[in-house]
Amino acid sequence: MASNVHPTAQVAAGVTLGADVTIGAYCVVGPDVEIGDGSTLDAHVVVKGPTRIGSENHIHPFASIGGDPQDKKFHGERSELHIGNRNTIREFVTINRGTGDGGGVTRIGDDNWIMAYVHIAHDCLIGNHTVFSNNATLAGHVVIGNHVIMSGFSGVHQFCRIGEHAFVGMGCLVNGDVPPFVIMANEYGRPRGINAEGLKRRGFSSERIATIRRAYKTLYMSGLQLNEAREQLAQRDGESSDVAAMLEFLNESQRPLMR
Repeated sequence: MASNVHPTAQVAAGVTLGADVTIGAYCVVGPDVEIGDGSTLDAHVVVKGPTRIGSENHIHPFASIGGDPQDKKFHGERSELHIGNRNTIREFVTINRGTGDGGGVTRIGDDNWIMAYVHIAHDCLIGNHTVFSNNATLAGHVVIGNHVIMSGFSGVHQFCRIGEHAFVGMGCLVNGDVPPFVIMANEYGRPRGINAEGLKRRGFSSERIATIRRAYKTLYMSGLQLNEAREQLAQRDGESSDVAAMLEFLNESQRPLMR
């Protein structure tokens, strides 16, 4: 099916549109942009390239996608934004391209729900099935794992990582790494248990959740030093794929652990 481009939209020469793409009124789509099959840009969306947008994405009015990175070290070098498939991007969201010294690419995975006024900065790497509530903000170089929930008005410091299935509470400011499965709450993030309800909704068995809870207690409530807690986790539950994921996350941390 042919694409539907509103007559008031400005689409640069050389833009690649897949089948059944809709470009709404007063959109501006710049050079070096690709938009996959079945994607929709509502009115007043701006997309700058180089940007690659996959299939069946829905971008709502006044979103700004693929803008230059907000980084004083950026001097116009080629950098890109890659967005996967089936993402919902709501009103006034801003997603910036990467930087040359930060890997060159900002990357959004599949099936993410990105609500109004969210900001995703340069060189961020976002997994799949995440939820960003209104006004959640990421600084540059942040890594967000699969199934993470960022609550409204939460924020993450540059170069931090949020592990898969973690939950960051409303208004929580994160300035360190958050391991998989952990809930962070309070203004300056504090661990508050595991995201048990989210894990149940995603089909985790009671046995898996119990193992994750035991690992959390070892890491956060045992009084052990971090290296001691890691050793205990490896010895006791290292065969669990969930604990192995936590240990891998801890071993790769470059910033302090939120603990």
